[in-house]
Amino acid sequence: MGKTDKLSVFISLVLRHNPDAAGITLDEHGWADVEELLAGINATGRRIDRAALEEIVRTDNKQRYSFNEDKTLIRANQGHSIPVDVELKEQEPPEFLYHGTADRFLESIMSQGLMPMSRLYVHLSRDAETAYKVGQRHGKPVILKVHTGQMARDGFQFYLSENGVWLTGKVDAKYLERQA
Repeated sequence: MGKTDKLSVFISLVLRHNPDAAGITLDEHGWADVEELLAGINATGRRIDRAALEEIVRTDNKQRYSFNEDKTLIRANQGHSIPVDVELKEQEPPEFLYHGTADRFLESIMSQGLMPMSRLYVHLSRDAETAYKVGQRHGKPVILKVHTGQMARDGFQFYLSENGVWLTGKVDAKYLERQA
C-alpha cells in the first residue's frame, strides 16, 4: 500500500469513525475543517498538505469524500459508524438493488435480514458487479438481489449518497433473493 493509499485509509478512519484519531471534531453533518484536519493528520507524524488532500479526494476510486463549495470543509459521503446527518435526501430506489456479502454470513442474513451492524445504514449497490466486488472483501462472495421497489412501496426509506451508494436502515429477509 502506497503512502497516498495509507493517508486515504487514515482520512476515512477520521471522517467516518474516529475524529479523535487526528484530534479534530466533526459538526453534526459530518463536516471537518480542512485546515484542522491537515494539522491533525500532520500532528500524528503523517505528512499531508492541501494539494495532497485534494488529490486524494479527486482520485479516490470509491469517491468517499466531498468538499464544500469553497473547499474549507470536507466530509465522508457515507459509511459512518458515528452519528452524523450527512443531509441525505430521501429518494425513490430502482425496483432492484444488490448487496454483496460473504457466504459465511448468508444463513444469518436470510433469517434475520440485512442490518447496518456498525454503520448507520445498510449499503446497497446499483449493479451486481459492484456488489460482487464488495462481497469479495469479506470472503467468498455472494450477491443478494434486494426487492427495493417493493420495500419502498411498503414504507421503507432510501437515500442515495454523493458517491452513488444506496442506503437504507434495514432490509427484512423477505425482500432478499440470492443470485446465482
